[in-house]
Amino acid sequence: MTGTVGAPGRLTATRPRAVVRRAGGGGGTGAIAAAWALGMVFALPVAVLLVRAVGGGSILRALGNPAVTDALVLSLVTTACSLVLTIAIGLPLALVLARRLFRGKWLLETIVDLPIVLPPSVAGLALLLLLGRRGLLGAPLQALGITIPFTVLAVVVAQVFVSAPFFIRSARAGFASVNRDLEDAARVDGARERDLFRRVTVPLAAPALAAGLVMAWARALGEFGATIMFAGSVAGRTQTLPLLVYGEFGGGDLDAAIAAAAVLVLAAGGVLVAVRGLHWGRALDTGAA
Repeated sequence: MTGTVGAPGRLTATRPRAVVRRAGGGGGTGAIAAAWALGMVFALPVAVLLVRAVGGGSILRALGNPAVTDALVLSLVTTACSLVLTIAIGLPLALVLARRLFRGKWLLETIVDLPIVLPPSVAGLALLLLLGRRGLLGAPLQALGITIPFTVLAVVVAQVFVSAPFFIRSARAGFASVNRDLEDAARVDGARERDLFRRVTVPLAAPALAAGLVMAWARALGEFGATIMFAGSVAGRTQTLPLLVYGEFGGGDLDAAIAAAAVLVLAAGGVLVAVRGLHWGRALDTGAA
């Protein structure tokens, strides 16, 4: 409400003028066309790869190659294992970061987010210096008969290290968005904390949790640098699909490299379509804020 001068000595209340904005503004069709044109800069290389893989028949031939199928199976198995570990580690950590205020919280959040911005090769070297035979924990682990580097376990560890922060960030945002009044109402009704978490908190945060899991899985599937540094690239043992792409390309088998790359593109594309199609993208945008 604003005041205007009416009769002498009196103020007449008037409503402020509404600001009229053009629906769908921002440049109209020209801006939309420009956005699509700029988007094609990212789509064109991927499209060329898929057309070459499908049109040239390399993807069908390579799927009969034992090296490709072994790498595919290894990638699926290790990413599934890393996802289980990510949930076990990330869920309680995300809950604490979302619900508790404590001294040094910003530092813990920085540590958790660090692998997101850390170069993968640096992450692999750091894992090797910590868990390698000559690493900080190498001797105690060997005394227990545990060897991690250059094994399937090393692949899983590398995947968890680089992918878990994506789940933790999304889960933290999901837990923070849960209406605490609903939880208090459940407590009044006599719900135990375990049942409260399982039946109220998790369902309300489910979109963010699911989005975080999907993105963490996609990051683990595409992991390369940390894996090759910490686990190596042994065919049939530690050679995942990204390592196979690099190895086949370096060995001169371009068709096998294209086929393996196409499988990764389809997997990553399917993940993003699922995230946006199931309306989980908003949760991801919140988690990244």
